[in-house]
Amino acid sequence: MKLNTSEEVQLAFYREEHLDILNRFELPETQAKFTALPKEKVAVSDGEYRVVILSKDLPVGFFLLHSTKRVSEYTVNPHAMLLTALSIDYKHQGKGYAKQAMVDLKAFITTHFPDCNEVVLAVNHKNIPAQQLYLKVGFVDTGERKIGKIDEQFILKLEMK
Repeated sequence: MKLNTSEEVQLAFYREEHLDILNRFELPETQAKFTALPKEKVAVSDGEYRVVILSKDLPVGFFLLHSTKRVSEYTVNPHAMLLTALSIDYKHQGKGYAKQAMVDLKAFITTHFPDCNEVVLAVNHKNIPAQQLYLKVGFVDTGERKIGKIDEQFILKLEMK
C-alpha cells in the first residue's frame, strides 16, 4: 500500500540518533549487489555527506552525496555532485519513499549546496528498477558508460534548474 509520501518524507543530514536504525537496514542479495548498506558508509571523508530519508522521523532510506574528486569520474562539470549508495530498508520498500526522496532532491541540494547545478550517478545496466526510478524523477541518460565493480553502468544526471 502506497502512503501519501509527499507529506511525510524528509531528507536530512545523518545524525548519531539515526545510527541504530541504519545499522539494521536489510536488503535482499538481488539489491545489495548494486548498492551499499548505510552501516558500510558510517565513516565518511571530507566532501562526503550522508543523507537520511525519513518518514515521520524514522529512517527508511539513505544515500551519499559527494563533492570530492570522485565526481570528476562521472562529469566534467565542476559544480556537480555525485549521488551513491541509495537504499531503502527492505521492510519499507514499495511505499514510494525512494521516489519522493528523489523528487525532493532538487530542493535539498538547492538549500544545502547552492553552488551545485547538477547531480550525477551511475546505475548498473541490470538494475532496471533503479533506472526506472531515476528516469521517472527527471534524471537523464548522458550516454556515457563506465565499468563498475559488477559490470557496465549508465551515467545519469539531474540538472538543478
